[in-house]
Amino acid sequence: MKHCVLLFLLITLLAGCSPRKPEDRIVDSAPNRVLDPNSIQDAVPRAEPRSRYGNPESYVVFGKRYRVMRSSKKHVERGIASWYGTKFHGRRTSSGEPYDMYEMTAAHKTLPLPTYVMVTNLRNGRSTVVKVNDRGPFHENRIIDLSYAAATKLGIIGKGTGLVEIQTIDPAHPYQTPVAVQSVAGATPALFIQVGAFSSRMNADRLRQRLQSSLEFDVRVLPGLRSNSEVYRVQVGPVKNTQQADALSQQLAQQGMNDQHIVIE
Repeated sequence: MKHCVLLFLLITLLAGCSPRKPEDRIVDSAPNRVLDPNSIQDAVPRAEPRSRYGNPESYVVFGKRYRVMRSSKKHVERGIASWYGTKFHGRRTSSGEPYDMYEMTAAHKTLPLPTYVMVTNLRNGRSTVVKVNDRGPFHENRIIDLSYAAATKLGIIGKGTGLVEIQTIDPAHPYQTPVAVQSVAGATPALFIQVGAFSSRMNADRLRQRLQSSLEFDVRVLPGLRSNSEVYRVQVGPVKNTQQADALSQQLAQQGMNDQHIVIE
């Protein structure tokens, strides 16, 4: 549920903190203080300068390089959210601010710091606004790590993870309503793991056939467009839940499928 969040390697140019060791993740937990989700206020978007320490061009964690986005404008993303709590409370975040699990904040691997985002739980329709001021979560199938307060408001504390959509907010126009999220309360989102996107249908079909022979899940090729060019996406699923997605992700990694991401429909 919890995993390395706080900090990444700022190479040698910045005297930042190193990411936590894997064993550091398992001792995170919720505090004794229980919050009322109905009384938790959203973060208030405001224009802020980019963090001096939190926005290198790129950084490396656990051997993988992440490239920080130059702009967060109109960024929309769906995936699995996790949360972090007592283990990191009071520690320095990637932006230099101390982490406060009772504040409405979050960690993201590539959004500029800080960025304000609206996060919507795709299973119950709840939404909240958080300030992204940290790096993480460094897990292949997670897109955002929420503070304890934010996770409480969205209703994902008990399960540890949730299916979410995030939409960035322009601080210059914070009260503009983001695009309505589809497939929320009352629906059952379907999870797929995308393992490749090809300009050649033949290459996509070749990968599909190779994976289908070794997996218990269906493998599909989904035609689409990217930059006005045809693209064929190879996706495995649907899977039932986050735990099944994590197990499948490990199986795919063992077959050399290291460029994966969750697709939610």
